[in-house]
Amino acid sequence: MAIDDTTTEIKFYFAYTSPFTYLAMAPAYALEQTHRVHLRFIPYGVNIRRVYGDTPTRSRRDALKVRYLYLDARRFAKERGLTIYPPKKIYSARCAFYGGMCAEDQGLFRPYADRVFERFWKHELEVEKLEALAGILSEVGATTDQFLRYIADENAEAKPRLKRGFAEADRDQVFGVPTFVIDGERFWGYDRMDWLVRKLDAMKLRR
Repeated sequence: MAIDDTTTEIKFYFAYTSPFTYLAMAPAYALEQTHRVHLRFIPYGVNIRRVYGDTPTRSRRDALKVRYLYLDARRFAKERGLTIYPPKKIYSARCAFYGGMCAEDQGLFRPYADRVFERFWKHELEVEKLEALAGILSEVGATTDQFLRYIADENAEAKPRLKRGFAEADRDQVFGVPTFVIDGERFWGYDRMDWLVRKLDAMKLRR
């Protein structure tokens, strides 16, 4: 997607394994139509085991909290005609991030991300399956050479690139996803997007 130099950047920290990021995607895309802004998608991984504990050893309080968060996500999704099934285990989205980077470099991030989100939350995709991710890249018209290179030696290019995004998140004081950052102000969560819109309006960015 070409970026209009007259627009203002919104950083969008995201994770494919976050149901609330999935919910935020379409409303975020719409911001570029209603306001003079462009989105920059930055991968950010949250260590779920550290935050809520591993599934078998999770405390009752944390288990109830996680269960409730998915209940809310499914309520929001139902209103939008989306499907969110809670994952059966804790997944690493690292390789899916690498695929997204490769798609982004070819101007195909959004169709790739849309498919990854939809299929993961319908239990039609495991984000750790390299063949499935390569298949999505091919499906959206991207070449897979870069992705295969990233996987073959992730320490050469892919992991340093991901770490640069994490370092930027640290500077922006990001702790969860989805997080939007504009003009130095953070908005964490799908349910804070109304406040983000008010911020954009206050900045006189509405088209």
